[in-house]
Amino acid sequence: MSPAPWLVTLDIDGTILHEDGSISEAVIDQVARLSGLGHEIMLATGRSVAATLPVLDLLGITPTYVVCSNGAITLQRDTDAPLGYRREIVETFNPGPVLTQIRGFLANAHYAVEDEEGYFRYTGEFPSTSMGVGGEQVSFEDLLDIDATRVVVISPGHDMEDFLAVVESMGLHRVSYSIGWTAWLDIAPDGVNKSTSLERVRALLGIPRDRLLAVGDGRNDIEMLLWAGANGRSVAMGQSPDDVAAAATEVTASVYDDGLAKALARLL
Repeated sequence: MSPAPWLVTLDIDGTILHEDGSISEAVIDQVARLSGLGHEIMLATGRSVAATLPVLDLLGITPTYVVCSNGAITLQRDTDAPLGYRREIVETFNPGPVLTQIRGFLANAHYAVEDEEGYFRYTGEFPSTSMGVGGEQVSFEDLLDIDATRVVVISPGHDMEDFLAVVESMGLHRVSYSIGWTAWLDIAPDGVNKSTSLERVRALLGIPRDRLLAVGDGRNDIEMLLWAGANGRSVAMGQSPDDVAAAATEVTASVYDDGLAKALARLL
């Protein structure tokens, strides 16, 4: 009998993709090799659905499941669906209380709320890669009553250490949150992160916990890295912050030095 396949879960930005949106041929080759060996290669990202699916095409894979919006949305492969995937599990929350709380600390921040259809409503300016194909600028008050899968807060002008201190002082409760590379805060429903959705996927696929490999580079990957590394392997990219690297069982080279390809090459 051939050994059980591995479940390989990959972050996108800073892991698969460079800042300019490019992807190295070495990564594409390693993903194709592992897929050919029967391993399940999937994405687990903070991106919206619309911003995630094109990356599957770049990699040439059609996994059974895809985790988006930091775990709030789990897609399942469905060839009858318009984009080849349907929203199988969607977790939402009322963003009003947490947005009001945060605004008391970050009056000049920009805010965005993603609904269960992947539509963004936002104040201020936001990077296009964080959003899907639809969105509109609205007032802050218009954000408060949306059924949200994800809230994003960015605070231009804040340096990272100051921003970390401000977020820590907020005492956020009843939500899950992670802090990005810059002054960027991602908020999900309480108890929801990449690892909670991935554990559900692992159980559905029947893959043993000692055959997990996760690769990421951001603070929203910490739970995923701890989850995979508890019995399997977890890899932090070389440019990861120290707290992300500490959550992994190993550290590879940076995204610019084909760190993902090097980590995948070790899997047979």
